[in-house]
Amino acid sequence: MAKSAKYLLIGSTEPYSGKSTVALGIASQLQAQGIKLSYSKPLGIGKQETDPVLQDSDSLFVARSLGLSEAQVQPPVLVLTPERVHQRVRGQDQTNYVQTIRENLQRFDTELVLLEGPGTLQEGGLFHLSLPEIAQTLMASVILVERLQPQNTVDHLIFAQQQLGDRLMGVVINDFTLEQQPFLADITDFLEQQGIPILGVLPRSALLRSVSVEQLVQQLQAEVICCENHLDLMVESLSVGAMNVSAAMKYFDQSVNMAVVTGGDRTEIQLAALEKSTHCLVLTGPRPTDNIVFSRAEDLEIPVLWVDRDTLTTVEIIDQAFGHTRLHQPSQVQYITQLMAEHFNLNQVMQKLGLEAVAPSL
Repeated sequence: MAKSAKYLLIGSTEPYSGKSTVALGIASQLQAQGIKLSYSKPLGIGKQETDPVLQDSDSLFVARSLGLSEAQVQPPVLVLTPERVHQRVRGQDQTNYVQTIRENLQRFDTELVLLEGPGTLQEGGLFHLSLPEIAQTLMASVILVERLQPQNTVDHLIFAQQQLGDRLMGVVINDFTLEQQPFLADITDFLEQQGIPILGVLPRSALLRSVSVEQLVQQLQAEVICCENHLDLMVESLSVGAMNVSAAMKYFDQSVNMAVVTGGDRTEIQLAALEKSTHCLVLTGPRPTDNIVFSRAEDLEIPVLWVDRDTLTTVEIIDQAFGHTRLHQPSQVQYITQLMAEHFNLNQVMQKLGLEAVAPSL
C-alpha cells in the first residue's frame, strides 16, 4: 500500500441509512476526478455462515458498479453471524481481526481506500470492529449517513462526535422530504456550530427506496407462478386489492410501478391490476389456479407471486422492504451518481482528504 494512501470510512448510526448508496456515489464522483481507489467492507452481516469465502453481495455489487478489479477489492474479514458471536463469547474465536484488516489492506496500492462501515456505531464491537475502532485503527476520516428523525438525529450525531472526535469529517442527510425542511433548517446551523459539517442533503427518491420483484420473492419466500424472467422489475409502491372492481380501478390509478396484493380468488381484481401500472401481483391465501390471469400476465410480462399467508402479514412484509433493501440495481446506481453530483459537496471532501483531481489523458 502506498504510504500516502488515505482512508475514508462511510458509516451510520442506524441500519439501512443508505451507506452503500452514498459510498457508491462518492466513489463514482472520485473516479470521475481521476482518483484511483480501492474498496473494502471489513464487516459483513449474515444469518448463517455457509460460504467459505467471507464475501457479501454489497461488496460484489459495488466492485462491479465501479469497475474495480479483484486487486482493488477486499471482502469482509468477518461475516457477523449468530454462530460467530457464540464462538467469540465462548472463547473459541480468538482471532485478532484488527490485525487481519491491517494485513489485508497492505496489498492495496491506491491513492484512496474507501471503506463501508458497520450498520451502527456499536455493531462489531465484540470483535473490535465497531466503527470508532476501525476508524482509530486505520486513522480514517469518517462520513456518517443519517436519515432525518426529529426525535433522534441530533442525539445520534452528537454521540457519534463524542465517539469519533476529529475523525468525523461530516454528515450526509439521506432520504430527506420537503415536510422536513423546517426541522432541517433548525438542526443544520446547530450541528455546524457543534463542529459537525453537513456535506450533503439527498432528497427522498421513489427509485432508491424501491425494491425489485426478486427481492420481494426473497423477503416473502414466495413462489413465482409466472414471468420468472422479469424479476428485475422495480416496485415503487404498494396497493391492496380488497374492494370492488370499480373502486379498485380508481385506487390503482393513484400509484405507479405497484406491487398489488390481493386474494388468490379475486380474479376480477387481478385482471384490473394487470391493466394498470403494476410490476407484480402478489396473491395470498389458497394457491390460485386461474389460467386467465396467468395468461394475461404472461402477455404483459408481469410476474405473479403466491404466498401461503394472509394479506395483512404480506402487506406488512412488503411495506418494511421499501427503503430497507440493498442497492443492487443498475438503474439505481445511475440515479445516485446524478443525485450525489447535485447534492453532495465533493470539493470539501477532497480538500479535507488532501486529494487533487487528475487531468484526463489526451
